[in-house]
Amino acid sequence: MTFDWLKRYMPRGLYGRAALILLLPVVALQLVVSVVFVQRHFEGVTEQMTREIARQINTSLDPQWVDDPGIARALRLDFLPTEPDALPSQDLRRWYDFSGIVVIRTLRSYVIGFERAHLVDDWTVLVWVQRGDDPLVLIEFDRERASASNPHQLLVNMVVFGAVLTVIAYLYLRNQLRPITRLAGAAEAFGRGRHVPYSPSGAVEVRAAGHAFLDMRARIERQIEQRTMMLSGISHDLRTPLTRLRLAVSMLDDEDREPLERDIDDMQRLIDAFLDFARGNADSAQPEPTDIPDFVQQVVEDCARSGVPVTLVEATGTGQVMLRQMAIRRAVENLINNAERYGSRCEVSVALTDKSLRIRIEDDGPGIATDQRDVALRPFVRLDPARNQDKGSGVGLGLAIAADIARAHGGVLRLGESETMGGLRADIVIGR
Repeated sequence: MTFDWLKRYMPRGLYGRAALILLLPVVALQLVVSVVFVQRHFEGVTEQMTREIARQINTSLDPQWVDDPGIARALRLDFLPTEPDALPSQDLRRWYDFSGIVVIRTLRSYVIGFERAHLVDDWTVLVWVQRGDDPLVLIEFDRERASASNPHQLLVNMVVFGAVLTVIAYLYLRNQLRPITRLAGAAEAFGRGRHVPYSPSGAVEVRAAGHAFLDMRARIERQIEQRTMMLSGISHDLRTPLTRLRLAVSMLDDEDREPLERDIDDMQRLIDAFLDFARGNADSAQPEPTDIPDFVQQVVEDCARSGVPVTLVEATGTGQVMLRQMAIRRAVENLINNAERYGSRCEVSVALTDKSLRIRIEDDGPGIATDQRDVALRPFVRLDPARNQDKGSGVGLGLAIAADIARAHGGVLRLGESETMGGLRADIVIGR
């Protein structure tokens, strides 16, 4: 037996579920107590008291005592004057007087010659009795003799104090949940590339989770820093022999010099690509408000001035998004250069909604097969024949850098097939 159907109706947030866990037992307890109280107090006690007053009415109207006025006084019953034709057409009670139902029902069952009963207020009960050919009798007595006074007090007190205690418990529970939400916020911010100050607090288990998160964040930052330092060191060490090689090659004849210079240029581009990949996750710049689509349009115009056949074809939505501008610029430029390397033209579109930012780059190249798109996002992967290596000297880091930058912003890089151009479609999607 599963409860999947019930999950659709449950709150999704931690505060909502905590409130539900807190409220359900309180409400269930109040309902059970209310049912028991109503059944015991409204019915049992009221019926017992009304039976007693019915016996007293029967005694006062007994032929043996009817002429003795002391009996009525002793039983605290008032006999009021009435006309023979003054019998009401129906019983009367207020619609919310639930105990009045029990009073009238019990009087009808136990009073001999009962005709009508009126419960017009909380203090008085009027009963009309006629036995055979005897005159119609109107009897008045206090309502408190037939049912308990203020029977709603227990229900009111239970509801009021239950609500007050629930609010107090919820405030306490909220203080216990606040450290969890702070931990979740710090983890989400770190996933989006932001470093939010966080110090563990709350219960022992929450503090343990907070310290574990801080240790994990420190290890990840340390690994990124070590990777960057390693690649930077390697690149720095390689630049010196490359410079010496370039100087030595420049002294050769043109026939021998040109192939060697091309090899040196390829090595220089490899080193630059390694540094770009290392900076993808190690960018220390803080996110800042960025105007969309002006920022994307500026990146496209800069690429077009450098000779890349790229245009911004569509831009929907305007607003600001928190971005690391240098990192996003590098990711978009890598995708545009990728499109230019394997296609003849490139189109860029941007869509900004209340929930996400989407930057789309499409080309008319050969594209990437569906079963190879996940592989293409890995570092140092070059696909063949989907990406012909003869058309470029890339080292398989363009898509990996863009994917890393998207993940650092809490987003994702999605690859697909362009419906308008037939080549590759690359979407950078970042949640707002």
